Amino acid sequence: MDIPSAQVEFAPTRTYLNSATVGLPPRGSVEAMTKAITDWTAGRVDPLVMDNWVDLCRISYAHLAGTTPDRVAITSQVSVVAGLVAASLDPGDRVLLAREDFTSVLFPFLEARARGVEVEVVPLAEVVGRIGPHTTLVAVSAVQSSDGRLIDLDALAGAAADNDALTFVDFTQAAGWLPFDADAFSITASGAYKWLCCPRGSGFMTIRPELHERVPALYAGWYAGEDRWSSVYGPPLRLAGSARRYDTSPAWLCWVGAAPALELLAEVGAESIHRHNLDLANRFRTGMGLEPGNSAIVSIEHPTAGGDLAAADVAVAERAGRTRLSFHLYNTVADVERALDIIGGPV
Repeated sequence: MDIPSAQVEFAPTRTYLNSATVGLPPRGSVEAMTKAITDWTAGRVDPLVMDNWVDLCRISYAHLAGTTPDRVAITSQVSVVAGLVAASLDPGDRVLLAREDFTSVLFPFLEARARGVEVEVVPLAEVVGRIGPHTTLVAVSAVQSSDGRLIDLDALAGAAADNDALTFVDFTQAAGWLPFDADAFSITASGAYKWLCCPRGSGFMTIRPELHERVPALYAGWYAGEDRWSSVYGPPLRLAGSARRYDTSPAWLCWVGAAPALELLAEVGAESIHRHNLDLANRFRTGMGLEPGNSAIVSIEHPTAGGDLAAADVAVAERAGRTRLSFHLYNTVADVERALDIIGGPV
């Protein structure tokens, strides 16, 4: 599917440049959720049908993340995955974090200090260079939420491999527009309600199979069983052999809505979306007198931009004292031109 064909699936009623906060749902997601609510109201919810939606999501996300479905677990939010990773660490283990990072990545590891885990927090630009032989784990976002900066993923994976360090990468601000290889990292997480255009409450984890014994399935319930519907009562522990052992019981309506969105994005392809988003973002950067960049997120320091855009009903965000605009699949050149006309260019 090409970009114009995908764009007709979205129906914003305002200029929407805020996918880094919340992504917009395609028509298929809205229709699927509406039908599911109707079935729920009528007393016709079938849990086995709901399982099918979850399985479809796992397959589509694996395609977008460059991995296989057996390495994908479902979750509700990034901090749940970060908490699992933090729980796998022992006293004396050393974790490297980026100072500017989103707190859902930072807090679980900072809390682990109470258990004797050593934590080093450095500027994002220094993370890769600070990986050394004593580093147990590097935890970082692929794309920074506040300003859109990307970490060099190839350099991160290479430095970690050279030093036998584990990697935990949050792809929440990347999955859906940035092509990536989840298998290059030990564990990853993605909140799906931003660039993946899914309902909030849906998200993903990927993990290398050799880490199953190290990372505890602390949140395991019946849905993490090898056979879900024979795992609902009693011992013994019988977790799935795949990454499904880390599944959290799904909030069904979220996954009903997530499946059509993920299928649409997978059909368009991350490479095409990446080109489209960067073209729009760089058109905006040029109009603001900025150098071209490598991110779909643009953060500008402008005294009136946020207020002027809001007054004109253009959705953006204020983050870290700057105005943040984010350009996605459903945005057009006209959206860029409108934002530039309202802001009036660089100060």
